[in-house]
Amino acid sequence: MEQIVEWLTSSKHTVVLTGAGMSTESGLADFRSKSGWWQQIDPRTVATTEALTSNYALFQQFYAARIQALEDVKPHDGHFILANWQRRGLIQHIATQNVDGLHTLAGSDNVDELHGSIRSVRCQKCGQAAEMQHFLAKEACPCGGKLRPNVVLFGENLPQEAWNHTLSHMKAAQLVIVIGTSLEVYPVSQLPHMTNGKTVYINLESGQSHFDLTIEGKAGETLKIIDALLKHDTI
Repeated sequence: MEQIVEWLTSSKHTVVLTGAGMSTESGLADFRSKSGWWQQIDPRTVATTEALTSNYALFQQFYAARIQALEDVKPHDGHFILANWQRRGLIQHIATQNVDGLHTLAGSDNVDELHGSIRSVRCQKCGQAAEMQHFLAKEACPCGGKLRPNVVLFGENLPQEAWNHTLSHMKAAQLVIVIGTSLEVYPVSQLPHMTNGKTVYINLESGQSHFDLTIEGKAGETLKIIDALLKHDTI
């Protein structure tokens, strides 16, 4: 903990990359733990362009349930701490694999959502933005196309602007902090390898050996400890 505080205070360009484990303390299930979404439903049958085309009923039901599950979900202390660090100039960029929008709700600016956002929808056919209520009501676009959340499905490319922006920050970073992701999904899994800076991995489950520092623990709880040490260090 003291080592990451030292690196945070000395780094002139720090990047944070978060995954599903960042949101679990807000009450959202992650994707690869024993209780995660992916253990209950095979993503290869739902979160795909094929399902959108050939099994839209299951696709719509799955994403409607995820959207409705977000209604009462709020950012936890860890999200607010990262937003505060950003305002203080301790971190220069936040990128996330999460589609829940919790970083933005906590006050973080210019977050790159590498896997898109589940909080907005569009037509798959014409690309026109649509109202969330129409998707939840199983309605079609006026053009006849199927409505879908603005998430990146298996088989789709990442948003190019968000990817390029994050990649440029990674290359400039003196410190990269990865929080709550198993780093199993390509190409985001490659981002920590794109820096010459120090790397820190914070996750409830370890398993990453190429980081300079690994901290096992929940995202929010760990960030609160680091933040307390930072405040003590600056007194």
